[in-house]
Amino acid sequence: MSVPLARVSCHEVRLAPPRICRRAVLNVRHNSNTAVSEAEQQNLSWPEYLEIRKSKRKWETAATIPACILGLVGGLAYFGSLESDATKPIMGIDPLFFYGTCTVSCMGLGYLIGPTIGAAGWRMTHRRAMNLIEAKDREFHQHIVKNRVDPTAQSATNPVPDFYGEKIGSLHQYRQWLRDQARFRRKARFAEE
Repeated sequence: MSVPLARVSCHEVRLAPPRICRRAVLNVRHNSNTAVSEAEQQNLSWPEYLEIRKSKRKWETAATIPACILGLVGGLAYFGSLESDATKPIMGIDPLFFYGTCTVSCMGLGYLIGPTIGAAGWRMTHRRAMNLIEAKDREFHQHIVKNRVDPTAQSATNPVPDFYGEKIGSLHQYRQWLRDQARFRRKARFAEE
């Protein structure tokens, strides 16, 4: 008959010498501490989560710069190689200005695609913890929605401070965000009265 060690105490087992029983109890305690530490690892703390958010934002920014440069170089390579007649306007615009605008638009496209590429690269490197991060993302978003101000009260002199909480990267910044939201509420409330 096999009984799990967690249920066995030294008083119930008379056949085992006390030091073996103590070892079994210490093993159970050690195993339970290991289980607790594994459970703690399955739950991100807020500072860890905010640090992860900050690193994701850095990845997105770091990928945006090369994407802009590649867009500009690609636009220059394509539109610079086209032959154009200066006497024939394109959609009523001088070809030099039209191709220049298209080249800058390619750089703008790189600026828009860069964060997506950075986020995809970041997700590939953090695959193991994505479930934890996404769960904390949902919880963080609930905190943001609960604490953010009503944007209908904004004006040119009193804009909404960081409505989506995108710039929050630490607990200090989160507390500052809460203070900014409260300050906005006060300004909006007193302006109405």
